[in-house]
Amino acid sequence: MFQGLDAQRLVALFVAGLLLFNFPLLALWDHDLSIAGLPLFPTALFLLWAALIAALAWVVERGHDRPGLSED
Repeated sequence: MFQGLDAQRLVALFVAGLLLFNFPLLALWDHDLSIAGLPLFPTALFLLWAALIAALAWVVERGHDRPGLSED
């Protein structure tokens, strides 16, 4: 289904997700701050999660726009 550059991008997104939601980088957001009345840590978690899903959707859906690819 996924070959070449698409597969590499999916693996890169997986690794980015592992790094972003692991302790050393996740600890960067653990402060007593508020953004627009929302606590920083859950807000950052939600935004990182949403960005990862958006990037994943972009990689997966781009394949349908390319000419010459059949949908089998």
